[in-house]
Amino acid sequence: MSDGELTTLHLFGVPTVRVPAAVARMGLDRVPLARTQGLRFWKLLGTGDGRTFTARDHNPRRWGLLAVWENAGALADFERRSPVIRAWARIADERWRIDLLALRSRGRWSGRAPFSIRPPIDDGPVAAITRARIRWSQSRAFWRAVPPVASDANLAGGLLFAIGVGEAPIGLQGTFSVWASPGALSDFAYRAEPHRAAIDQTARRQWYTEELFARFAVVQTTGTIDGVDPVVQTPGSPSCGRGPLSADLKP
Repeated sequence: MSDGELTTLHLFGVPTVRVPAAVARMGLDRVPLARTQGLRFWKLLGTGDGRTFTARDHNPRRWGLLAVWENAGALADFERRSPVIRAWARIADERWRIDLLALRSRGRWSGRAPFSIRPPIDDGPVAAITRARIRWSQSRAFWRAVPPVASDANLAGGLLFAIGVGEAPIGLQGTFSVWASPGALSDFAYRAEPHRAAIDQTARRQWYTEELFARFAVVQTTGTIDGVDPVVQTPGSPSCGRGPLSADLKP
């Protein structure tokens, strides 16, 4: 794992009293991240439950950093030395990180194709990222379509973890999900009726001005969310083994 690109998602849980400090970090972390050696692409993210993709979903006690690293060594240097990590360690009461290898990616994020693709991996857990810039003229139709898809995803077999992520309260929205196997993700993406209907409407109504769908193999996880690692489902577990968990949620 020392060679080649690595993608990570850090999630930071903060107590209510430190929410203002977490909000401030969304601005303060931009300069040090821009100067971080070996960091190819990054996004600071708010999170929510992803049920409506409006500001009502927002969870002010959980924040995220999506990062694409030149290699695992660059990530290790960041974890040891970065003022960003030190600042979050001071205010967070819980931290979780998932390390990923990109298996498939289509589309753009802020005008860039951020992920370099690795050879397919056919076993283990996978993760998926969807991200879109919603066309304002189609926002009402988009928000009407979200609840049935979210409800269906929560009932899907093999779903280990899912959150909504966003660069802004509305308009720049996405999801991050982890699945027990590539087959579990594919069953939801291509066979679940609410999701298939949403895919059809996306193409027909052109909901987005920019969109990205990516699938990843899960390398490992570290830390906890609400007291457990959602990938291995055991309290206090430090990590899990490699496994693919997600895919783009469009054909």
